[in-house]
Amino acid sequence: MIKILVLLNKEILISQIEEVGSELGEPDCRLIEPFVVNSDMTLTPWMLDYTPQNSFMIHSDKVLTIIDPVNLILKKYEKLIE
Repeated sequence: MIKILVLLNKEILISQIEEVGSELGEPDCRLIEPFVVNSDMTLTPWMLDYTPQNSFMIHSDKVLTIIDPVNLILKKYEKLIE
């Protein structure tokens, strides 16, 4: 499923999301092909300056909210990950 995530640090991402079972204290959310949604509605690959990975594990407690993307952002994202 493709969703918008607002992280506690105010960063806004669009990503494919998978919930994964984990031990207490372990990351429980997998982000696949996450992109930062910039204020001008452009998309930038998340963590690109630090790693070539395209899948990341995070703790769900770092996510403030998860919402459905508007069609404009969704279409841009789908085109980027083709």
